[in-house]
Amino acid sequence: MKREEIKVCILRVGGTNCDAETKRSFEELGAHAEIVHVNEIVRRRNLLEYNALVFPGGFSFGDYVRAGAIWAKWVSAKLSKELKMFTDDNRPVLGICNGFQVLVEAGLLPGFEGVSSYPEATLATNFPPGYNCRWINLKHENRGKCVFTRKVPKGKILRVPVAHGEGRFVFAKEKEKGLLEKLRENDQLVFRYCHKNGEYAEGSFPTNPNGSFRDIAGICNPDGTVFGLMPHPERAFYWWQQPDWTRQTKMSEYGDGKLIFESLIEYLAKKP
Repeated sequence: MKREEIKVCILRVGGTNCDAETKRSFEELGAHAEIVHVNEIVRRRNLLEYNALVFPGGFSFGDYVRAGAIWAKWVSAKLSKELKMFTDDNRPVLGICNGFQVLVEAGLLPGFEGVSSYPEATLATNFPPGYNCRWINLKHENRGKCVFTRKVPKGKILRVPVAHGEGRFVFAKEKEKGLLEKLRENDQLVFRYCHKNGEYAEGSFPTNPNGSFRDIAGICNPDGTVFGLMPHPERAFYWWQQPDWTRQTKMSEYGDGKLIFESLIEYLAKKP
């Protein structure tokens, strides 16, 4: 598939944001991206017209109940059949920040045995509590399964921003040890919060900005085609988006966030 033939659907509802930045990131790499309200998908379009699907960041439906919960239930009620066909065909699904919360609430992540009818994890209120917006470091943990990070060497440190109030990834306490092992065995662990030198945050704030279990910042499903992360790669796509760009003497044209989008585009370009 040629890059210009790739069609990406970026869903939006009331409260989502960063959809324009996400669209621009895909278009910079030669793909065609559309921002589409979910009502339009249900009423007039077929989700299967697209090669990839993105749930962007923001505060969908005002984060009432809990972050991502309402949108996830809405998607499950209105688009479950199409979404299952989409994922069964190994078409990639990306969830960024609020989008990650939606994928977890909808049972698509971690998805140990396929789409779950109930959430197998949660993204809880930050600890310490409060909205946290800052640049952080991520260590790439995946061994190659996740299609969104194939251009990122294992162990590489990425610098991207976070901006959320409910990003603390946790499992049920009595299941966390076993489920963590499942993540590792299935190569579903993708990013962990770390210091600049690559040492894990070990829960220390602000290196781990939300208190996530084992510093988990991003995971994928067992097939590697559904990926969610709390940090915002679309806000770290260009060099000038970095907070210290005026003080750096050597800086590439792009930021680390580009690697996420580029990995996805190359995966799609290689598909027949």
